[in-house]
Amino acid sequence: MGLPTIAFAHLGCEKNRVDTEHMLGLLAEAGYGVSADEREASVVVVNTCSFIQDAREESVRTLVELAEQGKELIIAGCLAQHFQQELLESLPEARAIVGTGDYQHIVEVLKRVEAGERVNQVSANPTFVGDEHLPRYRTTSEAVAYLKVAEGCDYRCAFCIIPKLRGNQRSRTIESIVAEAHNLAAQGVQELILISQITTNYGLDLYGKPRLDDLLRALGAVEIPWIRVHYAYPTGLTPEVLAAYRDVPNVLPYLDLPLQHSHPEVLRAMNRPWQESVTGPLLRRIREQLPDAVLRTTFIVGFPGETEAHFEHLLEFVAEQRFDHVGVFTFSPEEGTAAADLANPVPAAIAQERKDRLMALQQPLAGERNAAWIGRIVDVLIEQENPSSGAMIGRCARFAPDVDGEVHVRPGLGGLCAAPGTMVPVRIIGADSYDLQGEVVGAAAMVQDAQQARQAAG
Repeated sequence: MGLPTIAFAHLGCEKNRVDTEHMLGLLAEAGYGVSADEREASVVVVNTCSFIQDAREESVRTLVELAEQGKELIIAGCLAQHFQQELLESLPEARAIVGTGDYQHIVEVLKRVEAGERVNQVSANPTFVGDEHLPRYRTTSEAVAYLKVAEGCDYRCAFCIIPKLRGNQRSRTIESIVAEAHNLAAQGVQELILISQITTNYGLDLYGKPRLDDLLRALGAVEIPWIRVHYAYPTGLTPEVLAAYRDVPNVLPYLDLPLQHSHPEVLRAMNRPWQESVTGPLLRRIREQLPDAVLRTTFIVGFPGETEAHFEHLLEFVAEQRFDHVGVFTFSPEEGTAAADLANPVPAAIAQERKDRLMALQQPLAGERNAAWIGRIVDVLIEQENPSSGAMIGRCARFAPDVDGEVHVRPGLGGLCAAPGTMVPVRIIGADSYDLQGEVVGAAAMVQDAQQARQAAG
């Protein structure tokens, strides 16, 4: 008789997803069955999120629902790191807790649980970062893979609990990352997304200086058409890094800049004083060096002490900069962060109203940025078919998965179409605030397009 099947429930960010995939890989390698359907198993590993209160509530709700179904629980991830022994004491069905730096021990933890033990496998200070040899059972589409280049964060932003949950920054070697990228290329991956808390600080802890530029150039030798970088903090976008974006053909000019605010006083309160003198000049330099750059950012509104004047400053900044994609969050006070105790809290209703105003400002700007692509032929990674319309849904380079828009693709002349997981040339024929519409084009159209471009260039 073989080992039992273990079910998994995944919550949280893509960094958590990578950890889940490694736990799945380790258990599968050890001979366990693994499943995403908890009905198939008596033991469920729940990889939890504890980033903000809403995420914690979703994690706890999931745990309680599974406990009521009679499942034995192994609680992994950020909630386990955050509350530790308290979770074991409050949930009798919890057989083990596994910290953010301890998921590599999942097989040993499970064997101890099977022997009747209740296990606390949470390191006080997470130090594990992983490498290309760690087994992995991927759960995203075959065409897209996330690759964690570092773990943890050395910054101490007043609103953020991540350093407490994930520890200080620790980077993998360039050789390890490139080796895993080659492995993923061999699996047919078309888009590789580099992730960490501060990807532009990659290598600082390991090499004594950030080396994202060297990493990107090394990844240029990997046969994956698109390499996308998430979480490019402004201070790390040096001229050398921007040159790597420009020079390496498969590195997309897509920059995800978590700016959080524009006003110097709010940035200082957020413990991000380094940012105020960097942002404007940097955005100008990006656009000069990368004319096709796609700029995404996120902002927090309703931070303690944010006045209407501070918010108006942010509105003017967004109107001036004309970002491609903007995400807006209302401030969430997190116990254990400096911002939780700040004076002058902004009422929730005002914070929500500011979020709505900022998004209302951004929508037509995003529509204009999308409309500028009408008429162009771009590569689109097809991800699914729409059975009702016969159209296909995919993404071009300006859209990251799950957070940005989609390209709705209709078959071209002669019924030209494509299967999910393939990349095809598409002429953009329509746009709205979020999505693009296009049609598949053949070789003749691409040749004609190139000839017209050469003639226009003189």
